[in-house]
Amino acid sequence: MLIPMLAGGCSHLDENTLSQEANRLFNQGDYTSALDKYAQIIENYPEVTDRVLFEMGVLYAYPHNANKDYRQSLECLQQVVRDYPDSDYRHDSQMMILQIHNVIIKDEKIAAQQAVLERFRQALESKTDEVTKLQETVAALEAKVFAVRMEPADKVLIEKQSRRLTLISKGEVIKTYTIALGGNPVGPKEREGDNKTPEGIYFIDSRNGNSGFHLSLHISYPNELDKMRARERGVCTGGDIMIHGIKNGFSPVGASHAESDWTQGCIAVTNQEMEEIYKLVPNGTLVEITP
Repeated sequence: MLIPMLAGGCSHLDENTLSQEANRLFNQGDYTSALDKYAQIIENYPEVTDRVLFEMGVLYAYPHNANKDYRQSLECLQQVVRDYPDSDYRHDSQMMILQIHNVIIKDEKIAAQQAVLERFRQALESKTDEVTKLQETVAALEAKVFAVRMEPADKVLIEKQSRRLTLISKGEVIKTYTIALGGNPVGPKEREGDNKTPEGIYFIDSRNGNSGFHLSLHISYPNELDKMRARERGVCTGGDIMIHGIKNGFSPVGASHAESDWTQGCIAVTNQEMEEIYKLVPNGTLVEITP
């Protein structure tokens, strides 16, 4: 919700030179200097104070602002609501206030659950006789943290040798999964029908909610390097490389599917895991597949 509102607010920033400068600084990611310009606008153009306070409130809470300050954001937005009852920005300010309160509650939940996770991890190191029980508790808490998270992944890392798929957002690991690969997994895919899983840099270019393997995300294989290698060998690259679940009708095998590599080159997870991945990985997400 924050980003669309910011875009809406910034549409009026060409009203004077200071606004244009604030907009330029925002686009450059210099949020602190942009806020300073907003303060100058209020000082020099008090007739637009309600708009500027709203934009400052959004900028203080902007997700990409490393120094975001929810308290300052709430102060700006609450001032619009309190002091400008006829403002065009009053309703949006009220909605933003509710949204920020929800974000604060979510962040507090994540922080509290992560603190509990850390305490359990430390206990694991010294209480070997309780390892199994504590691992189960950690897994349950990790699932709760995962459930609270709402941001999508911006990268999928697939490590073939480790048989591991990792979802990453802003450099932070969201979750990892054990995977099964193509039946001939060693080395990059070279041609159609070789049952190899590709290696390289790709992206998610489509999805299928009615797949024969529960759900599937299509990987943009072949890339230009794959095509060049295939031309040199005089072979067809093949395609239809997916991240997918278990073949329809065989879902009861569950996690045991990963005990062997059974696909024709795709990356397979359980159906429950695929539902999580499907929700968190939008089209366009970077996919890196390593040997």
